[in-house]
Amino acid sequence: MKTVIRKFASDLRIRVGYGTAFFLLLLSYVLTLYANSELLKQARLVDNSNKIILQAEGLISSLKDAETGIRGYLLMKDESFLEPYDQSKTETDSIFRLLWNETLDDPDRQSTLNSLSGLLKKKYELMDSSVVNYRRHNYQMTDPIEMKGYFDKEIMDRIRSTVEQINLTEQTRLKERSEEMAARYYALNTIIIASLALAILLAIYGFYTYSRENRARRVADERVFEYQEQLKQRILELDKANKELIQMRSIEKFASTGRIARTIAHEVRNPLTNINLAVDQLKTELNENVPENNGSLMENPGLMLEMISRNSFRINQLITDLLNSTKFTDLVYKKESVNKLLDETLELAKDRIQLNNITVTKKYSDEICDISVDLEKMRIAFLNLIVNAIEAMEPGKGILQLRTLSKENKCLVVITDNGPGVDEDSQSKLFEAYFTTKPKGTGLGLTNTQNIILNHNGHIQMESEKGKGTSFTITLDFA
Repeated sequence: MKTVIRKFASDLRIRVGYGTAFFLLLLSYVLTLYANSELLKQARLVDNSNKIILQAEGLISSLKDAETGIRGYLLMKDESFLEPYDQSKTETDSIFRLLWNETLDDPDRQSTLNSLSGLLKKKYELMDSSVVNYRRHNYQMTDPIEMKGYFDKEIMDRIRSTVEQINLTEQTRLKERSEEMAARYYALNTIIIASLALAILLAIYGFYTYSRENRARRVADERVFEYQEQLKQRILELDKANKELIQMRSIEKFASTGRIARTIAHEVRNPLTNINLAVDQLKTELNENVPENNGSLMENPGLMLEMISRNSFRINQLITDLLNSTKFTDLVYKKESVNKLLDETLELAKDRIQLNNITVTKKYSDEICDISVDLEKMRIAFLNLIVNAIEAMEPGKGILQLRTLSKENKCLVVITDNGPGVDEDSQSKLFEAYFTTKPKGTGLGLTNTQNIILNHNGHIQMESEKGKGTSFTITLDFA
């Protein structure tokens, strides 16, 4: 529980660290966007002030050009000197419209420009009147022209004063806006640097916490992996030991069955021999006195003696079969491909396969090595398993699968059917002598098969599930 709490606390610190760093970076980004928009706004205002100052200066310059043209005309009496004066009218009007458009959002500046407009109009009216009077009086200076000159100077001074007032106002605003821009820029830089510094510190803290916890987690994962590997190894060892134990139990059970079979054979065959001798003696003594067979056991003792002989022979044959299926025998080993051996066994069961319309599938390993076995006995073992599989499957629907493979330097033969399977109770008795689930079975086929495989130092294992079929796996040594 403490480990879970510590892990939760460390994860929470990591999340808080990275979350706060992300929030601060996001805040810095938002503030940067806001400050940039404000800086752009101030920059537009600064640009507006600069334009107004430049346009006001341009207005004065245009008026000076007009005055210069008028003076030249009055002195030289040459009409060409009036060109700057004529051009200044258009330039002054254009510059004034630009000034007016730049100050549409400021009523105070609009009022000043209204006054300036009146002065400009009066200025040009005076200059136009002077030119007209000068021409009318035959290019001679008159008192009215001189009076208008003084009045024109006064108007020009007022225009200069108004323009200077406009420039002074804009200079003041320009200074204020520049200072405000600088202050915003400084504040923005301070906020960004502080946010970045704090975000970096939090990110470092989060990374340090994550690294520390991740290091501990890796150590724990490595330990868990080691424990898992040890557990897997122990499971494999236990599985191997369990298989060896099962094999030993099978061998012990087989040996025990053999001992019991030999004991029973000895105990039964002795009295059976006496019975056979007695029957033979009775046959000899009664041979001359027993009439011909008239079909009645009670009336013909010879028939009863024949019945005793047949059953005695049958008992003796059963004992022989039991002994043969439970004893270790000498083997004649030969090298042979297990794939070829299975194909030869299938040929022996070919008639049964065709009669029951069984589908055979082969999954042989092409690179499997030869095995060293007694070919005849191993054919019998394989044939018993194949025949059992054929008899367990429904005709027309059966699928017999033969598979060979190499595993852990052993040769494995797997024979599988899709029959009804074997119940758990029968599985534990399947290799016992005289145990059978067939109506006409002797119960010695699988016992004999197990005997052959055990004689080859092999192992046979059965896996079955009710309703899904049965699979026999034979494990043999390679040659």
